Amino acid sequence: MTDYTSEEKRILAYLRDSVSRGEEYFRAKNIAKAIGLSSKQVGSRLPQLAEKSEEMDIEKWGRARSTTWRVELA
Repeated sequence: MTDYTSEEKRILAYLRDSVSRGEEYFRAKNIAKAIGLSSKQVGSRLPQLAEKSEEMDIEKWGRARSTTWRVELA
């Protein structure tokens, strides 16, 4: 089992609740606003979670003004 920090657990819980109906697209600033972290905190953890998480597929999807992340349950 993978060990997660408290911030990573909060991000994963938010993503799990949000993708219950299929794939969704997120920006770090929107996740941060919803769970009370800074967008920098979320943005720096999403690539780590993409590697660590076995329950969700987290993929860097596109980059315009900020990176978009595609998330779906594995």
